[in-house]
Amino acid sequence: MEDYRRFELYIHIPFCLRKCDYCDFLSGVYGSEDQDEYVEALIRELVFMSYRVHGTVSSVYIGGGTPTCIDPDHIAKIIESVREYYSLDPLAEITIEANPGTVTEQGANTYRAVGINRVSVGLQSADNDELKLLGRIHTYEKFLSTYEILRRAGFTNINIDIMTALPGQTPDKLIHTLDNVVALRPEHISCYSLIIEENTPFYQRYHEDCVRKEKGEATLALPDEDQEYELMKRAQNFLVSKGYIRYEISNYAKFGYECVHNEGYWRRTPYLGVGVGAASLIPPGYFAFEPEDPEETGGMGLEWRTTNESYIYDYIEDTLHYNEITSEASFLDIPTIDKATQLSRREAMEEFMFLGLRMTEGVKKSVFLKSFGTPIEKIYDVPIKKLIREGLLSDKGDDLALTERGLDISNYCMSLFLMD
Repeated sequence: MEDYRRFELYIHIPFCLRKCDYCDFLSGVYGSEDQDEYVEALIRELVFMSYRVHGTVSSVYIGGGTPTCIDPDHIAKIIESVREYYSLDPLAEITIEANPGTVTEQGANTYRAVGINRVSVGLQSADNDELKLLGRIHTYEKFLSTYEILRRAGFTNINIDIMTALPGQTPDKLIHTLDNVVALRPEHISCYSLIIEENTPFYQRYHEDCVRKEKGEATLALPDEDQEYELMKRAQNFLVSKGYIRYEISNYAKFGYECVHNEGYWRRTPYLGVGVGAASLIPPGYFAFEPEDPEETGGMGLEWRTTNESYIYDYIEDTLHYNEITSEASFLDIPTIDKATQLSRREAMEEFMFLGLRMTEGVKKSVFLKSFGTPIEKIYDVPIKKLIREGLLSDKGDDLALTERGLDISNYCMSLFLMD
């Protein structure tokens, strides 16, 4: 009998050729020996977890870091382990992230041969000066070469990442990038605003501008709030005019090419994260020998969020101790898991709203009722009515969705669904 439970699988590859100046992801530069040991540890975790998580894998996402900077045979071994030890949907979307200049003809063919069917390429800009400013390892010309390699290998589902709100970026520069990207006819485009994160070279470089922006003052290098909004709208209008569907705040796709894995995340589909620092969302019934519900959840049996050890060498060492874990142990006893927290009913409701409302189709009242056993209006009547009055939310029977103006100021809209 087919298992009705489905979950997504995220696999983290923390390696890069060089750390970008704006990046705060869990990634870094490591030697080939470290990479070999890490992949062995990753496969140990995949095998170990396969005996404890029940269900069918609906999508696989290999992220980083730069997964394509390691030996393609490592990627092949990882995917082969997934196929051997998990129930993988034959139609599963399997994505790998790639950076320009890190994909060879042989590598692309290897990815295709093991069943990877989607590639997400981090371009960020078609302007070489902007790429240099960001600390990227590639030029636009290297990106074009990578894109051509992937198409020759037979990939028919490619995403291209681009960034807006870069220091000194003008509408003309942004349109130049968008024009070049659309001319390549990728199936999917992700268009994100640059966020200046602490503990990055960009934070040190533009901290004063961040403070000015927070105060609503004129900035020196970064676009101010009005300029950032103009860049975002320029990108949105341009991409929609070229036939791309805006299905989420920052994501655009040709019809039928929406990212399955990301949609699952926004809809709170259960997911298992494997690798250093990887996070998981595990509902009741998916994990063998689950811990008992803590008292504060009222026995609701809500999801657990777990996070793996974030230091790569500790993670590798932890995977060597799986043989010490009995079959009756809960995931709280697994050495690679650094933190495990059971979401409260309130936290789960908040996530349902502020993740679901990122999508242009919004959230369904019927799904909320099924998930939490209570009508959505009983919990969120006040913010729903307020946003409808302000023209920021639409109510179409079973569907609640932010209007275009609501999506423009989504942070404000979503903040109303956070309960005190």
